[in-house]
Amino acid sequence: MSTKYVIAVVGNDRPGLVELLASAVADHQGSWLESRMSVLAGQFAGVALVQVPDEQAAALEKKLHDLSDETLRLTLAKAGAREPARPHRTACLELVGHDRPGIVQEITRVLREKGVNIDDIVTERMSGAMSGGHLFRAVVELQIPDTIELDRLRDDLEGLANELMVDIHVRELLDEGA
Repeated sequence: MSTKYVIAVVGNDRPGLVELLASAVADHQGSWLESRMSVLAGQFAGVALVQVPDEQAAALEKKLHDLSDETLRLTLAKAGAREPARPHRTACLELVGHDRPGIVQEITRVLREKGVNIDDIVTERMSGAMSGGHLFRAVVELQIPDTIELDRLRDDLEGLANELMVDIHVRELLDEGA
């Protein structure tokens, strides 16, 4: 049997951080299953899903605890069984507009009110060459319950887009097996 862990890491960016984590996992006969990692404002931040044999779990926990210090913070959580998926469709929301406070909060509020789950979100702030200001861009992968009409969700988000003065596009992602 094996134990899966979600490892969250934040620390001063420097060469070798991913290798440090990967070595700790490999030294305990573990596998690196998936991850999302990035440098944000000089800080390295990320999450990884790893798996180790049960007899190595306690040793890996200790090793990762020992790696944490004032420049590198690691949080470890046993991966739980995911709740059975509700019937849903997968969609992609893309947003671009002039940056201003509250964009993420307003979009996520509408999604929460509709019962839409966020599977992945990537955001960035970039220079708006033509406008001289900053643009905000988000790409969000959504799980939309089958009980929600995609057109109705689009209407609600487009109404919000008008208020926020951003462009929002939602498109359904087709199953790869279809």
